[in-house]
Amino acid sequence: MTDREVSAEIIEACRCGDRDAFRVLYETYKDRVYSACLYFFHGDAAEAADVTQEVFVKLFSVIAGFREGAAFSTWLYRMVHNACIDSTRRKKVRERVPEIQTSSVASHEMEFLHSRDAATIQQAVSSLPPKYRVAVLLRHFEDFSYEDMSKVLNCSMGTVASRLSRAHKVLAEVLAPLRDRVTAGGRDA
Repeated sequence: MTDREVSAEIIEACRCGDRDAFRVLYETYKDRVYSACLYFFHGDAAEAADVTQEVFVKLFSVIAGFREGAAFSTWLYRMVHNACIDSTRRKKVRERVPEIQTSSVASHEMEFLHSRDAATIQQAVSSLPPKYRVAVLLRHFEDFSYEDMSKVLNCSMGTVASRLSRAHKVLAEVLAPLRDRVTAGGRDA
């Protein structure tokens, strides 16, 4: 099994109801699914955990329908995307800005700055509209190809490129102060 994809044998064992194989599948993908959900829900850990659990419960019941020859991760991320959208519709989640987590008072200034920068980036990605946010997450956090993204998002590769381009423009504008501070070397506290 590779880091990115579980083996066909594990998938087949899951399709036959092997709970140990499903545990391997869960252990392989749980962190990535949770991470995608966490970004989708603007850092709402409870919502991300709920949807992650929902995805794996559903996965266990529908894995028999997985087509051999398809990329499992693409199929799974399509399920994650749909679960996030469904949850948003069900609960009418409004756009929220995650709390910025800062280092403790005793921490070093550089740790604080890195933490603040990471929180700023997370906040910027979380503030994107869902269709742009998912595109950014799949491309930059999961390293999906445009082709795989088009399958997950059920749209053309041109639409994928357009969404990424628009998301990059928004992020460039929102993160300009951070970029300017870093390139100037004048990192302020």
